[in-house]
Amino acid sequence: MKMITAIVRPEKLEAVKAALFAAEVEGLTISRVSGHGGETTVLESYRGQPLVYEFHEKIRFDIAVSDSFVDVTIDAIAKAACTGAVGDGKIFVTPLERVVRIRTREVDREAVTPVHVASR
Repeated sequence: MKMITAIVRPEKLEAVKAALFAAEVEGLTISRVSGHGGETTVLESYRGQPLVYEFHEKIRFDIAVSDSFVDVTIDAIAKAACTGAVGDGKIFVTPLERVVRIRTREVDREAVTPVHVASR
């Protein structure tokens, strides 16, 4: 099992979500974050005072997947998030020691496998 963390441009949020859902990657967490990477610092002026924007708004995806979904997930994110410009983001892959689904106490692969609840 792996934890995939992707940092992408905010305007790519919908495209990345759509690509992940199309690849049947459904369990994910999305956060708004700020960071600094290869982009240049932005200098602006507000009421005559210089403002320096060192950090840029980004979207962070955290996705726990079984090993068979690692490459599928990376490909979906990379294709949907790419603009070809500096600041497109990064994808980090780290090992997961253990995952537990709280409701059922399922562990590891069973815990990261999506549960499709029947409609009521």
